[in-house]
Amino acid sequence: MDKGTAKAHEIANPLSKRMYTIKEAAVYLGLSEWTVRSLIWSGALPFMKVEGGRKQLLDVYDLDAYISRHKMSHLSGVV
Repeated sequence: MDKGTAKAHEIANPLSKRMYTIKEAAVYLGLSEWTVRSLIWSGALPFMKVEGGRKQLLDVYDLDAYISRHKMSHLSGVV
């Protein structure tokens, strides 16, 4: 990750938290929790499952990659 991306993470993620719950990921992406769950189930968002538990955690870098893949421009349709 370059310095600019790292600095942007500090601003957007002041606690430098790397792993997010589904609820936190939904807030980060501006989506509903059920949409995030659907993205996990479809394989569009990778997740980590905590050993011996049910909790699913999402890596902030994967969330950023999802955002980058889905950016659009009104001129070209896709960035």
